[in-house]
Amino acid sequence: MEPEKIIKRASELRWKLPQDFHDRWVEMVYADSARIASRNVEQEGATHRLSWERRLDALLTNKWSGMPIMILMLALVLWITIIGANVPSSMLATLLLDHGHPMMKQLAEAAHLPWWLSGVLVDGLYLTVAWVISVMLPPMAIFFPLFTLLEDFGYLPRVAFNLDHLFNRVGAHGKQALTMSMGWGCNAAGVVATRVIDSPRERLIAIITNNFALCNGRWPTQILLATVFLGALAPPALAGFVSAAAVLGIALLGVLLTFLSSWMLSTTVLKGEASTFTLELPPFRPPNLWRTLYTSLIDRTLIVLWRAIVFAAPAGVVLWTICNIPVGDMSLAQWLIGLLDGPGWLIGVNGVILVAYIVAIPANEIVIPTILMLTVMTTGLSGVGEQGAGVMFETSENSALAMLLQAGGWTTLTAVCLMLFSLCHNPCSTTIYTIYKETKSLKWTLVSTFMPIAYGIVICGVVALVWRMFTG
Repeated sequence: MEPEKIIKRASELRWKLPQDFHDRWVEMVYADSARIASRNVEQEGATHRLSWERRLDALLTNKWSGMPIMILMLALVLWITIIGANVPSSMLATLLLDHGHPMMKQLAEAAHLPWWLSGVLVDGLYLTVAWVISVMLPPMAIFFPLFTLLEDFGYLPRVAFNLDHLFNRVGAHGKQALTMSMGWGCNAAGVVATRVIDSPRERLIAIITNNFALCNGRWPTQILLATVFLGALAPPALAGFVSAAAVLGIALLGVLLTFLSSWMLSTTVLKGEASTFTLELPPFRPPNLWRTLYTSLIDRTLIVLWRAIVFAAPAGVVLWTICNIPVGDMSLAQWLIGLLDGPGWLIGVNGVILVAYIVAIPANEIVIPTILMLTVMTTGLSGVGEQGAGVMFETSENSALAMLLQAGGWTTLTAVCLMLFSLCHNPCSTTIYTIYKETKSLKWTLVSTFMPIAYGIVICGVVALVWRMFTG
């Protein structure tokens, strides 16, 4: 539109407005300004009264109360996730494993499939996918909505505010606190969440160190081992407390390793000054329930779950295959276990655990079922896991589980080292793929993959050495 026409049109609109429009508009602006000032500016001689938002902010960002509240909030979210996921996980396991697996076997027999094809498709592929869905879906469906609710409410920026000075000291970005928190639900989602960090250098640090946040696929391993081995060492009244303290200790060790790794990277290969950023603390607001459900369940839970299934399905095929391919008078899996028993002993574990972690690279959720199946196969125990070689299973009885693992040569040292190795090992294949997609770099993907393994070997090796020195 030509300038003359714009001026003419504006002149016409001006004459259509009420004569007191300008005065009313100015009065409205001054009224809003006065209201904001009365809430946020302390006037001399007046009684200062904080609004509930400012009182809450003062509590959540206080240097004395902010960190304890943050830890308690994290513990509450994790507790709700772990406790709340038990029932739906059990229901899905009953549906997909207890009923679905026999039904699939019957269908394979009715179709007259060869035994090897039935084993690969049903005992390998289907059973692995069923395990991933039953173990992974319920915790994510609980954790991600809770995390999104805290995000929408405005609490997560307060977390970043509290941890900003710590991350700044190690040469990282304050927003890494948010990506680390997201990693406790799923490391792949935590890697994607690093997009909120503008600095490429600091974003890369956050991506590389995100694996030290225990994902939901590793929480069951931690809880199970702490309950069966460490809780059993304490009196029954204190068993639960000891188990919970052990798991919390592993999680806090992951936070410590995150700071240590961030400092090492920022002072060596990713040297640079920590960037400053203006952290605006948004006002507290009630979350939008429908948007929260969509964001957490569709954008996060289902997408991450689908990636996990795509990568985990081949793992089941590989597991069944190596357990059924003969190498002399034993299977390929048994041969690999014997080969890795020596290196495993040096770091406090055994060949079964190392083979399980190699096979379970696609999904941490299948580690424990794989370990149990391989233990039964190598020990020749009867009465458990009798569905055949390469068929994963799990037992809900802690006493039976303890007896099974002890028959496989497990000790308290084995459990402790496995808990440490579960924290410090390579990311799952879903996360590795996500790291490559986000960094577009094979070099940094390999660093992200093998750096945690180096940590795990060193830490477990030192623990095993010290343990054996003092216990003989």
